[in-house]
Amino acid sequence: MRAYDALFLVSFGGPEGVDDVMPFLETVTAGRGVPRERLEEVAQHYYHFGGVSPINAQNRALLAALRADFMANGLEMPIYWGNRNWTPTINEALTQMRDDGVRNAIAILTSAYASFSSCRQYLDAIERARAEVGADAPRVDRLRQYFNHPGFVEPMVDGVRAALATLPETLVPQAHLAFVAHSIPTAMDVASGPDGGAYKRQLEEAAGLVARRFPEHEASLSYCSRSGSASTPWLEPDICDRLDELANAGTPAVVVVPVGFVSDHMEVVYDLDTEAAAKAEELGLAFARSATVGTDPRFVAMIRELVLERMGEADKRALGDLGAAHDVCPATCCRMATR
Repeated sequence: MRAYDALFLVSFGGPEGVDDVMPFLETVTAGRGVPRERLEEVAQHYYHFGGVSPINAQNRALLAALRADFMANGLEMPIYWGNRNWTPTINEALTQMRDDGVRNAIAILTSAYASFSSCRQYLDAIERARAEVGADAPRVDRLRQYFNHPGFVEPMVDGVRAALATLPETLVPQAHLAFVAHSIPTAMDVASGPDGGAYKRQLEEAAGLVARRFPEHEASLSYCSRSGSASTPWLEPDICDRLDELANAGTPAVVVVPVGFVSDHMEVVYDLDTEAAAKAEELGLAFARSATVGTDPRFVAMIRELVLERMGEADKRALGDLGAAHDVCPATCCRMATR
C-alpha cells in the first residue's frame, strides 16, 4: 500500500464575479468550437446569480470540514484544492504541494461517477499539470468512485425524506422521485476500457439505492444541462421533458433528487431550482428539491475513510450490486468512443 502525505480536492471551478464569467466559459469550452452566442446564452445563467457560481464557496466549506474531521480523528495530512477550469488551478495546487515537499498525494474528485467528463478529463488534466510543474511535482493517485458508498447514499436518503415533508401532506403518497444528473454525450458513456458505459449504470445504482428506501414512491432517472449540437446524441430524457410526462400522467407532485451532484452547483441552482421549478409550476406540479450531500458529516467522514482504505487501514464499503469501484484507472479507462 502506498503512503500518502496530502489529500488533493480536485473540482470543476467556477466564476466568482461578472467579469469572470466569459473567460471561465471560454476556458471550459476551449478547442470545442462552441459558438460565441451559445457561450453568451450560458453566461446568462451565471449573471442570474451576479456572475458567481456557488461551487468555489462550497469547496471552501468542504475543505474546512475535511480539515476539522481529519484533525478530530488523528489523520495528520494537509489538504490542497485545485480546479480544472478556474482559480485556484490544478497547476497552482501542485506547485504549492511541490514547494511544501509533498511527494505522494491522493485526489478526491467532486464527482462520484465514472465517465470521460467526470473522471478521465480530471486525470489527464492532473498529468498535464504535473508535466508543467516539472520533475519534482508530486505523484497524484485518485480515490475510487464513491457513488454507492454509504457516506454518499445515506445523506441523500435523508434529503429525500426532508423534501417529501415539505410537500402538501395530501400529495406526499403520490409524489414521484425524479433523480437527476448532468447529461453527457453518449460517446462519453460508451467509452472503451473496463468502465465503458459506467456513468449511467452507476447513476442507476445510486438512484436505486436511495429509491428502495421509499418503495411507495415511483422513481425515474433524468438529466439536465445538455449543451452542444442538437445532432450529437446525449443521455436523455431532460428533466423538463420528464416533468411533462409526469403531469400528463396525472402525477400531482415531484421531488427532484440531484443524484449526480455532490453540492449545489450552477446546474442545480439554475437548471433545477430555477428552470425545472418554473416548469413544474407551469404544469401545476407540486415541487420540492432534495439536498445534495454537501458537507454532511457522513460524506466528509467517507472521504477520510476512503483515504484510510486506500492506505490499507480501513475495509472497503459499498452498497448495491456493482460493488466498490476499482482504485487505479488503466490508461484506456473512460476514453471517449471514436467512430
